[in-house]
Amino acid sequence: MTESDLEKLKYPIGKFNAPETYTSEYILKNIEEIASFAEKLKTETTGLNDEQLDTPYRPEGWTVRQVIHHCAESHMNCYIRLKWALTENNPIIKPYDEKMWSELPDSLTMPIAPTLSLLEGLHFRLAYIMKNLSNIDLEKSFIHPESNSEMRLKQIIGLYAWHGNHHLAHIVNLKKYKGWK
Repeated sequence: MTESDLEKLKYPIGKFNAPETYTSEYILKNIEEIASFAEKLKTETTGLNDEQLDTPYRPEGWTVRQVIHHCAESHMNCYIRLKWALTENNPIIKPYDEKMWSELPDSLTMPIAPTLSLLEGLHFRLAYIMKNLSNIDLEKSFIHPESNSEMRLKQIIGLYAWHGNHHLAHIVNLKKYKGWK
């Protein structure tokens, strides 16, 4: 496998590219992506058996099961970070080690149904609060200590829409490659 092939497996929809300008159309489109993510993920994964769920989407990558649980963990962090930014002045958020989290029993062996249910409620809440952000709210931010960078809520909306579609593409592409229905 070439480096280029591996890169395509890692980033099937490409890396996240932030727009130069955050238009209301861009924001709304991405909120709709967030709102529909849980249902899309459920559609693609319901019916997969344990062997399929425990198949990595790429060499040395996470299994489908780990990807599903990771999406819930990551997007829960997104929700908390969004709430902090709305209620505190530019807070420093707490990062987490997603690789270590993915190696815990709930990511390795837990059934996906509870996580799919969690994502359904979480994404409803994310979309609801995001749809109600004012222009002032969209400029609110938090500091990510790993990069020491300021992240505005308008950026987070695009990033998490991309993140969901990024991991959904991992699963869809694996299913196509394996010929799974």
